[in-house]
Amino acid sequence: MLLESDTQLNQKSYYEASVRREPLTEPLSGDLQADVLVVGAGFAGLSAAIELAERGYQVVVLEADRICSGASGRNGGQAIVGYASGQDPFEAQLGKADARRIWDMSVQALDLMDARIAKFQIECDRVSGYLYVADSPRKARALEEDMQAMERDYAFKTDFVRGADVQRYIQSPRYHAAAFERQSGHLHPLKYGLGLARAARSLGVRIFERSAVVDIQRGIKLKAKTTRGTVTASFGVLAGNCTLGEYGPRVAPEITPRIMPVGTYIIGTAPLPVGQCEQLIPDNAAVCDNNFVLDYFRFSADRRMLFGGRVSYSARTPANLSHVIAKRMGQVFPQLRNVPVEYVWGGFVDISMNRAPDFGRLGDNLYYLQGFSGHGVTLTGLAGKLVADAVAGQAEQFDLFARVRHQKFPGGPLLRKPSLVLGMAYHQIKDLF
Repeated sequence: MLLESDTQLNQKSYYEASVRREPLTEPLSGDLQADVLVVGAGFAGLSAAIELAERGYQVVVLEADRICSGASGRNGGQAIVGYASGQDPFEAQLGKADARRIWDMSVQALDLMDARIAKFQIECDRVSGYLYVADSPRKARALEEDMQAMERDYAFKTDFVRGADVQRYIQSPRYHAAAFERQSGHLHPLKYGLGLARAARSLGVRIFERSAVVDIQRGIKLKAKTTRGTVTASFGVLAGNCTLGEYGPRVAPEITPRIMPVGTYIIGTAPLPVGQCEQLIPDNAAVCDNNFVLDYFRFSADRRMLFGGRVSYSARTPANLSHVIAKRMGQVFPQLRNVPVEYVWGGFVDISMNRAPDFGRLGDNLYYLQGFSGHGVTLTGLAGKLVADAVAGQAEQFDLFARVRHQKFPGGPLLRKPSLVLGMAYHQIKDLF
């Protein structure tokens, strides 16, 4: 989901500037038949298309804009084990045993992502290494408690350090504690997404860009309508996330109130000297703090600092983005205060109320995948596999996620965003103490 100002902003994306896209495909025209219709050509939709095609299904993907033009093509590139929600919603609703299964699937999601990268020879600057950091004594205690609980209950081990030892992992005066692990890491998300699209097409998947779905007639057969054509299919997968509410209010009105579009933005600096990169983040890890409204950052393959974290919970792009984010970067790394900023971009990602993924069915043959809440680089690939399994009649793992209950955001269509703005302001104030 991009507003007009965000469309212009995204023209300054480092990711777009560092890839070569294939020519724009023609929009859908006329009437097509398929076994499965997929709505959305981001990570989730393309992963589902690949998995379905490998099982022998004829798949059509309809994309409202361009392939990976949404969150999949402009996110922080952080490939993270686990969930933005943590394990609490799963433990509370599913019990310890099934919560452990949910966790293990997030670990398997990283393996699945790497397997796809290897199988389809996707060059996407994949790097292993992840660093969780805390910028206050209170947040340091919370981070230590979280890491202890994850090792005790889920066998997830990190190297937790405090005080001066933090400098072994990140040369910054800001952080009181850090936890390092090698399972997670980072990649170039747009290179990865375009690689998934090439893989899908190699398997016979038909992808139509600039083909927004404006309505789906449900029944034994599904019929999706665009402005110029239709697709009739036995099964459907909704993987449009934020764009479902923007382009097709009649497509899935029962699930769109359960996700909220949240703006997040990133800057890219000029390339830095090799020695400085190795000094600032010696393991070349992706980094994220444990604040509710968080900072996240990493180095690109050509040694640019990609620093994100300025968020917007309204429909407006914040003013002076480059200056504001560069100031935050300078607080983390005083050494970079005078480094030129060459790129600034962003747009909306989707979050669920409890920040856990929201997967399920609408009727017997229409599936949906949404609510990745900042962990979509890995979880979207898992979601694609699980929904393909479900279409093929093996729904046990998909149904485990479908059992997680999700609430609508309060306030209805008019007050949802103002309510969220107030709630996020409260959490931002809490992060200061």
